[in-house]
Amino acid sequence: MSDSTPLRLIVVDDEPLARSVVREYAAADPTLDIVADCANGFEAVKAVAEQKPDLVLLDVQMPKLDGFEVLELLGRDQPVIFITAYDQYALRAFEVHAVDYLLKPFSAERFQEAIGRARERLRAKAAIPVDDLVRDAKPKSGPAERVLIRDGANVHVLPVDAIDYVEAQDDYVAFKAAGKQYLKDQTLSAVETALDPARFVRIHRSFILNIDRISKVELYAKDSRVAILRDGSRLPVSRAGYARLSELL
Repeated sequence: MSDSTPLRLIVVDDEPLARSVVREYAAADPTLDIVADCANGFEAVKAVAEQKPDLVLLDVQMPKLDGFEVLELLGRDQPVIFITAYDQYALRAFEVHAVDYLLKPFSAERFQEAIGRARERLRAKAAIPVDDLVRDAKPKSGPAERVLIRDGANVHVLPVDAIDYVEAQDDYVAFKAAGKQYLKDQTLSAVETALDPARFVRIHRSFILNIDRISKVELYAKDSRVAILRDGSRLPVSRAGYARLSELL
């Protein structure tokens, strides 16, 4: 991708003035085309699904869904430039993971510099290490209270209380809740880190269980156990998983 290749952009910021500044800077560059601007994260997920932009300029500090939650929903293959007011956690993480960012307020020259760096990442097809970036960039605020899952242009907001268990499925994890399944592009280790360890336990390399859902644990072969949930689901329990489970029950 050369510097003259047209780029289709989506701008996401809850402040109208901030969006208008980006529009002004982009208008000076004939290779940039803003195909949507969004006032919140839900609009952003919908616009990205519909427009499939080359690049998203994404504000970090937003209500309802912050920039990192939007990034989790968009996935590692969506190129992003973050826009942020000073945030020590975020800036340190952006530097460590070599992710492009713009620190408010920024000049037209700094904007073009970030666009240039984004073009280099696009040429290299460099994916964002989403799980690592989110872990390092967000202030530590306790266990997650909800899980956000993208379904095309829609976003499901799943309270952790509703989760029965989580299962690894190839490159995805499946959140099981009330008989439904929600797939998310995430690792099981990242899910384990986000959930409350007093309530959710890794019972097997492929399963994390909400201990409130357990009916009983049965031995079905030498050193092999199965957790039977209240809805009748049966999940394998490894030796190490049973040791972790026993500490909580």
